[in-house]
Amino acid sequence: MREAASVNLATIHNLTEFEAIARDRMTGPAYDFVAGGSWDELTLAENEAAWRSFRFAPRVLTDIRKIDVSGSFLGRSSSLPVGIAPMAVQALAHPDAEAASARAAAAAGVPYILSTSASMTIEDVAAAAPGADLLFQLYLVRDMAYTRTLVERAAASGYRAIVLTVDLPVLGYRERDRRSGFELPPMPNVDPASATARGRYAGLDDQRALGLTWDDLDEIRSWSGLPLVLKGIESPDDARRAADAGVDAIVVSNHGARQLDRALATAYALEPVVAAVDGRIPVWVDGGIRRGIDIVIALALGASGVLLGRPIYWALAAAGQAGVERAIAILREELELALPLLGSASTADIRRDVVTRAAG
Repeated sequence: MREAASVNLATIHNLTEFEAIARDRMTGPAYDFVAGGSWDELTLAENEAAWRSFRFAPRVLTDIRKIDVSGSFLGRSSSLPVGIAPMAVQALAHPDAEAASARAAAAAGVPYILSTSASMTIEDVAAAAPGADLLFQLYLVRDMAYTRTLVERAAASGYRAIVLTVDLPVLGYRERDRRSGFELPPMPNVDPASATARGRYAGLDDQRALGLTWDDLDEIRSWSGLPLVLKGIESPDDARRAADAGVDAIVVSNHGARQLDRALATAYALEPVVAAVDGRIPVWVDGGIRRGIDIVIALALGASGVLLGRPIYWALAAAGQAGVERAIAILREELELALPLLGSASTADIRRDVVTRAAG
């Protein structure tokens, strides 16, 4: 990371404005590792464009004297219907890494999902942000026995759910990393004994070697008894099967367009998935969300909440914890303005008929 003058956060009014600052501060291939997608990066562009393809039909003369922008995740209230998505090695963005992001989430009253491939241990993040609503994102590491220890450590450290990523059997074709030769730095939650000998992604790029299937979900759940969330669902059939299997929530996600290019933009995959689960479990969504009005669209299409990834990473790189807090504050203000303009008094009051796909 490059040293740079402090950022006047009051001059930043849009989440996208953090990215240029982050690009200047992240050295070597680190920026491209975070920013990049797979293959031709078509889905990377479409993830953002898809949210912009919807239009509003606002309601008027409703009682909007009081506005409630809160949400909830797995039964716990959140100040916004927003959580911070799991993201790898945040020390690439800022020396305070995941601790800064988790503290910002706690200060803002939103949940934080720690990645298996974090720069900090499960325990150190929990200790650094004692008031945070923490969830743990799980990859399979080395074998099921070692992976179980990660779940048990998360449970012992107060994390309240396991978010199992299911869309990374192998790594997508990431040309930016291939050209730059990027290698993941040390990740303390990934078994060091296996990491050194298993390539530049420490073996996380070949999850299929452990053969994870639907039949393994009961075993993973049994390791802690914590709620189990599946992240990486785009198929309505898979969503229905997840609900049948008794998972506690799912995340409509294409892994930030870093896996299979030309996969559906999550904005387009969301509503069919919501219909498939038919209210049995909450559906969260990530991918390309950059505005408070994107969140409104997600809620109108049936999402219970959204997860934010890259914008938080850029905010962390720009100004550490204060940058992440500013990013969340911008979203709050945007939501507080969007709801009355839509004629909705709360996030729970957003109706499906206020959004439609733009013509053409």
